Amino acid sequence: MQYLNTEPNFGIPGQRYLREFTPGDDFYERLIEAHRGLSDEQSQLVNARLVLLLANHVGDLRVLDEALAAARDGV
Repeated sequence: MQYLNTEPNFGIPGQRYLREFTPGDDFYERLIEAHRGLSDEQSQLVNARLVLLLANHVGDLRVLDEALAAARDGV
């Protein structure tokens, strides 16, 4: 059974977008901006903290197991 949603799922509930990819692009811009001006070490720390915050938000260990496997796949 698959628990991890790998389909595009970015956006604000109730908001409509002209193009399906727009919310993903918006998130990518925000992610890049969060790293602007940081050293490599600081950037790695931001990434680590973000992963832990989002993992806590997801909470479901089955989903997190699938996400970890997907992230490692092909590395």
